[in-house]
Amino acid sequence: MGFKTPITIEEVIKDIQANKYVLPAIQREFVWSAAQIEKLFDSLLKGYPIGSFLFWQVQPERLGEFQFYRFMDRYHERDYRHIEPIEVIGDHEVTAVLDGQQRLTALNIGLRGWYADKLRHYHWANDRAFPKRRLYLNLQAPAPPDDMEFAYEFRMLRDKDIQAADGSKFWFPVGKIREFRKVAEVFKYCVEEKLTEGGSTFPSDTLIELWYVIKERPLINYFLEEEQDLDKVLNIFIRVNSGGTQLSYSDMLLSIATAQWKNLDARQEIYGLVDQLNRGEVFSFNKDFVLKASLVLLDIPTIRFHVKNFNRDNMLRIESQWDEISNALRRTAYLLASWGYNRQTLASNNAVLPLAYYLYQKGAPSNFVSSSQFKADRGKMQHWLRVALLKRTFSGQSDNVLRAIRQVVQEHHDTFPREPIFDKLKATPKSMKFDEDELDGLLSYKYGRSYTFTVLALLYPWLDYRQLFHVDHIFPRAMFNKRELERRGIPPEQWPRWLDHVNDLANLQLLQGRENQEKAAQEPEAWLRGECPAPQELASYRERHLIPDVDLSFESFPQFLEAREKLMRERLADLLDVRLGAGDSM
Repeated sequence: MGFKTPITIEEVIKDIQANKYVLPAIQREFVWSAAQIEKLFDSLLKGYPIGSFLFWQVQPERLGEFQFYRFMDRYHERDYRHIEPIEVIGDHEVTAVLDGQQRLTALNIGLRGWYADKLRHYHWANDRAFPKRRLYLNLQAPAPPDDMEFAYEFRMLRDKDIQAADGSKFWFPVGKIREFRKVAEVFKYCVEEKLTEGGSTFPSDTLIELWYVIKERPLINYFLEEEQDLDKVLNIFIRVNSGGTQLSYSDMLLSIATAQWKNLDARQEIYGLVDQLNRGEVFSFNKDFVLKASLVLLDIPTIRFHVKNFNRDNMLRIESQWDEISNALRRTAYLLASWGYNRQTLASNNAVLPLAYYLYQKGAPSNFVSSSQFKADRGKMQHWLRVALLKRTFSGQSDNVLRAIRQVVQEHHDTFPREPIFDKLKATPKSMKFDEDELDGLLSYKYGRSYTFTVLALLYPWLDYRQLFHVDHIFPRAMFNKRELERRGIPPEQWPRWLDHVNDLANLQLLQGRENQEKAAQEPEAWLRGECPAPQELASYRERHLIPDVDLSFESFPQFLEAREKLMRERLADLLDVRLGAGDSM
């Protein structure tokens, strides 16, 4: 192993295009932003070093033993963010990149491809949220003086950005530099594009410098590892990637799993499962969750993220049980969705692992989410999860809690052991029992907080969460403004009693989507008259939504808030087994 003669960026790009440079399975995904790509090219033009690279020369006879991936030349944040596998066969060696993947991919995208990340305020399902952008360089002038990071103006731009340019900038497509065979052709281009008129030499100097940087200067300094032993290569990889833009520990563990699975591609399986669990950004599960879940579900004694827990035996166990693990996690995600949870309201991913473990123990029945056979089980699981989230049982170091709960579930297979889990944790710092002060803390949550939905969900066990529902303001937010308060004759010194409490929990309810759309911005009194014309209907609505029998005019909002909070407090105390006035939990 040793440093070899440096090569040019153009040579590397050509070999990447020909799949002579590949990525080993122990590499992670491409994670650079468009701004990082721009900064890399700016560094090159400024003459800054971009670091050395570590390559692994794989001999032809060993190619079949490893999984390799091709370099990206395009990136799409929603549809194309995973590197693709490639079958490398033949009688020629290939070069696998152990260190430098991010930089080389950035060079490849900048010189050959495009980048599409999501525009703000667009929905993920909207294709127009991900416009393709290519790398351009402004040849008219250096970067603006107020840009302290860049000397040159490199930008990822859309086609319509170029078309709308006002002529004050000349945007040169950076990939076009590869078309010039000689430096004289570069200067000729500048003349033909009238970039030399006016006496400025910046355009031609800049483009010529870019040509030398990409085509002529040997800027790729690399260390070549020729050893064919995978264990040694893996150790080199982990050590090299422990600095800089660090691999997370789970990246390293995924690398180990990928290298040790025999029949399945761990990277594809795990990332594919993550995509399925999230179902178009509904949840925010990641590979860390799946790896942790695998350790938990298979009863591996130590579930810490430690290399020794990802040994060959454990990895082969995970591979052999992968279908069962995947099914259990998918069923769990379906269950969570049926309870109305999403990425905003599921405050802890680890909190769902006991549910997944229980489903795994039961064989993850395909009809578990819908069959009346499992209704009682689902009810216990749902209530337990809500308590676990509100008590933040899985905050901080949660491995001890997971092991304790796993032990309880192992001993109770007939039904979800909600009460035995409560008992197991009762005398620990992670007790799931509420006291009166904690109960009052739940009532302090406001609109938009991740825990607010779970508190409301406890109070709305009858709502069909499989249908569209909304967290609704009983007194509409549109009313809470100084103009309305003034119109109602409320003295200014009392306005904070309205304006500071519009988002309080006691002003929130859960409504099915249709009801909420019909309610719109109506005052509660008018809405109830139209929705519940009969006295018995009104009484039923008030009971289900905990609407106190008080004046529902806007002028009486503070009194309404106080009365409804009292009702909610009493209902929560009953649901969470808290004796009010006792000063401690039961």
